[in-house]
Amino acid sequence: MLLNCDMGESFGIYSLGADAAIMPHIDLANVACGFHGSDANHMSATVRLAIRHGVAIGAHPSLPDLQGFGRREMAIGREELRNVILYQVGALTAFLRASGARLSHIKPHGALYGMTARDPEAAGAMADAADVFDVPIMGLAGTLHESVYTARGHAFWPEYFADLDYDPQGKLVITRTHPQIDAALVEARVHAALEGRLLTRDGGELPLRASTICIHSDTPNAADLSRRIARILQNKTR
Repeated sequence: MLLNCDMGESFGIYSLGADAAIMPHIDLANVACGFHGSDANHMSATVRLAIRHGVAIGAHPSLPDLQGFGRREMAIGREELRNVILYQVGALTAFLRASGARLSHIKPHGALYGMTARDPEAAGAMADAADVFDVPIMGLAGTLHESVYTARGHAFWPEYFADLDYDPQGKLVITRTHPQIDAALVEARVHAALEGRLLTRDGGELPLRASTICIHSDTPNAADLSRRIARILQNKTR
């Protein structure tokens, strides 16, 4: 089980997320590509930081919603959505090439993540863009993420969100902001995930398939959570 983090989301003079403190503890960095957060300078800096710590780098494209941080759904056609994704992943790929690194994977952000999980046209647009880069796509098991991406021949990495809630039916609860979360709860979720169990917010349990655990850099205590989760994963492999 690998630990991934959505990060590199600072913009201009505005700083978001404890990226420097988180990066030493994660395996995969999902780097914002400019449409919900980040810019040219922050993309470049995040790529260099990840390379310094030996972290694999993936693209984290969004709907074109900088003001809403990519967390508002938009009505957008398949071809335009493909182009929006290509534009962002292409930008990050340029910074990777400039630093001698390669693109590891793609993971949609925010509202785009939810749309691609349930809307065939949105999921198709993501697969259309991924065809160009030929890398795995991260998403939710048992949704269109899995069925559409794998049908198109893409490797699929199912993930579990340790710092977000799941409803009683096992659906991810996507929020506009990420409040601080109790570290003991996150640790319990991670231990359960390693046993193939998903803890729902009503106290229930459901089966879980995941190969990577996600935290968000804009969760206020993300640096502490990353250390705790990394320790659990390291102990599991001993």
